[in-house]
Amino acid sequence: MFRTFILALALSGTAAAAQTGDPAKGKATFARCAACHSVAPGKNGVGPTLAGVVGRKAASVPGYRYSPAMQKSGLTWNAATIARFIAAPSKVVPGTKMMAPPVTNPQDQANIVAYLKTVSGK
Repeated sequence: MFRTFILALALSGTAAAAQTGDPAKGKATFARCAACHSVAPGKNGVGPTLAGVVGRKAASVPGYRYSPAMQKSGLTWNAATIARFIAAPSKVVPGTKMMAPPVTNPQDQANIVAYLKTVSGK
């Protein structure tokens, strides 16, 4: 049974990717991210805007100064990479500027991802 769970976790990329997120709960959980990140298109803060982040290449928001590590990361922000990154930013992208406390709860990760999917970049 444990082996099956580990295999499913490996195939999904993260536990959050295997869970269904709730966008309304994700919006509430995202409040801790809003101190640095806006969801308004073109509005960067301490961190880049997250409007339209799902499906976007990392370090691609115009006008935001990314760390060299993020610029070289080669990531594309999908559900799995977002969940992994918010769980352990400096492990996923060593040298990242993001110093926020990690979001370690897989359901919170899934909820944030579900919310970010609703935030258009337009």
